[in-house]
Amino acid sequence: MNRNERKPEWLRVRLRSGARCAAVERALRTGRLHTVCEEAGCPNVGECWQAGHATVMILGDRCTRNCGFCSVASRPPAPPDVDEPRRVAEAVREMGLKEVVLTSVTRDDLPDGGAAIWAETIRRVRGIGEVATVEVLIPDFRGSAAALQQVLDARPAVLGHNLETVPSLYASVRPGADYARSLELLRRSSAGGQLAKTSLMLGLGESAEDIRATMRDARDAGCRIFYLGQYLQPTPAHVPVARFVHPDEFDGFREEGCAMGFDVVVSGPLVRSSYRSDEQTRFVREVMMKGEANAD
Repeated sequence: MNRNERKPEWLRVRLRSGARCAAVERALRTGRLHTVCEEAGCPNVGECWQAGHATVMILGDRCTRNCGFCSVASRPPAPPDVDEPRRVAEAVREMGLKEVVLTSVTRDDLPDGGAAIWAETIRRVRGIGEVATVEVLIPDFRGSAAALQQVLDARPAVLGHNLETVPSLYASVRPGADYARSLELLRRSSAGGQLAKTSLMLGLGESAEDIRATMRDARDAGCRIFYLGQYLQPTPAHVPVARFVHPDEFDGFREEGCAMGFDVVVSGPLVRSSYRSDEQTRFVREVMMKGEANAD
């Protein structure tokens, strides 16, 4: 597909600004923090920031992998900043966030993949009394069970790890990742009682049956939350969009996902894995009130 081809109406977003956007940006700049909202060029950044919602990206802004879909810079990273967890917590406090989403670049250069920084950041943010839930979107830690356990021991409310695409497209879209390894991470997390979540990008050339099979794999691995959204090519150097998936198809996958047994399925062209979903918020709070997840 030609990248210059006009995007369909359902993918157009209105730029937003306002006092709340400015306050969120000020807190992030003061804390010298990065967000996946900016680094990955999320189309929902205006909407989310105006609602006071931002996904903080820890461990720097340089990734050690070079995925074909991702616009985060891929080059040698700087050493981890041990003061970053404190600054994240201070920014969260300043922004007055109730639900916090944390993600990171992949740090294959570190022996623990950055797990220690991950765990300390979660603990610091959870220590803020006003924060209701902490959701994390973690890398695969190269399959290290010990690194994953460090994150789990810090007790996030939601453990997210994205499959991103179907197995047959991993070689071109996620050459440094492994589908079975990612499924095993989700399986280990859910087996330990963690509320697990994953997501897919559509429009990369996958078939409908590819999508259904991947959803079934995620459900069999214990995932209870599943997100689906449209892939958008960040630059001409990235994997091209094979097609724009119609909103009706997204609605259909949502219905199928619910029938498979997922508790929450959020599906739509502009949905991203850290998208602010009222349905997920309600579900996570209900789970925590019942003591099924990592509540205080």
